[in-house]
Amino acid sequence: MNDKRMSQLYEQDNPTNNYKNVAHAFFLALAITIAEPSTVLPLIIEHFSNSALIVGLFVSLLRGGAILTQLYAAFHAQSYKKVLPYLQKVFLFRWFSWFSIGLSIYFIGDAHKTLTLTLIGLGLFGFSLSAGFGAIYFKELQAKLFSKAYRGKTMANRQVAGSIASIISGGVAGYVLSHFQAPLNYAYLFIVSSFIMGVGFFIFTTIDDEPLKENVQQKEKNFGLFVKNAFATLKADKRLQQQTLAIFLSFACYLSIPFVILEAKNSFTLTGWLLGGFIMVQMLGSIVGSSLLWRRISNYEKMLSWSFVFMIAAFGVALFANNSYIYAVVFFLYGVALDGFGNSGMNLIIEIAPEAKRPIYTAIQTNLSSIGLFFPVLGGLLLKSFGSYELIYLLTIALLFIGFVISLKLKSSISIDL
Repeated sequence: MNDKRMSQLYEQDNPTNNYKNVAHAFFLALAITIAEPSTVLPLIIEHFSNSALIVGLFVSLLRGGAILTQLYAAFHAQSYKKVLPYLQKVFLFRWFSWFSIGLSIYFIGDAHKTLTLTLIGLGLFGFSLSAGFGAIYFKELQAKLFSKAYRGKTMANRQVAGSIASIISGGVAGYVLSHFQAPLNYAYLFIVSSFIMGVGFFIFTTIDDEPLKENVQQKEKNFGLFVKNAFATLKADKRLQQQTLAIFLSFACYLSIPFVILEAKNSFTLTGWLLGGFIMVQMLGSIVGSSLLWRRISNYEKMLSWSFVFMIAAFGVALFANNSYIYAVVFFLYGVALDGFGNSGMNLIIEIAPEAKRPIYTAIQTNLSSIGLFFPVLGGLLLKSFGSYELIYLLTIALLFIGFVISLKLKSSISIDL
């Protein structure tokens, strides 16, 4: 490798940017774990509504709103030489949406439960909607700032830092939930965590020297033409189709996971400390996955397949769970698998996307696969109709198995110019 190439790699893989990348993950995870969709959030929503369908809908709102903005964000981002200024605006909107949830619970709370629930929904939707823009800009920055080998390491570091923060957050959540009455304890969690989140957002916006992207795509005359071209890209790339379908099926875990904690609540007394303990165990699984397993696998197709295996195992155990220890195993396996899904999904799309079309590829995969974020609505509907946790667990396992089979057919990542 010549001196010029070595210099380019050093500039791209700036250690300072790695530290800021990891710090962002730490503070963000420390903040949002208090509304973890597998534990705390279902209980918050159940406090204001006893409907399983409403619980499923609100869990979907936390992340599903991004579907509506991904393609539109990519339409503009494809022509941007720099994306960090736009990401700063996204961070500000996300922070305000999160903070407003805490204010709504604190000032309205149980006095007008329907209004409080509506405002929580709006806050979650705004937080999720802005993530659609943020995801495009974030992946673009990761691809520009870090080489393939270094990116795998910094993402693994992000995941470990986020998991450690989430364990801390689990302990804090356990303390707050045990020492304050609902719904004030929920309000305190959101308000305090919004300021912690702000620290992470600020650190990331100080990333040094974002490279100019010279190989940009000329923006179409209108958004409709862009959507037409995006689907033409999807139709022409079989690998993108297979990969998107596999990642869509990975979201089948959300068909059941929001309701695992509700079944646990029916099986034994769910104290604030025990709930915090489940959060900590899940994040411990994430740390074990990142530090001992995922960081050792550079083949992201293989990582995706193994993630399916761990997630299937989690719901296999859930079928027989009847005490807190077995539920802890469920959340541990879930943490391992979820971490693998996140790491493999992001890196797979970066690997197969041509540089000029990277925002388009990211939006296509994320938009279509993220329809799976509405699996909780289906799970809530099935639970309301049949009242059977075993039914939704078995359906989840079946869908995950199909995703596993598809993931085995994915070839090694190759970028293709279309």
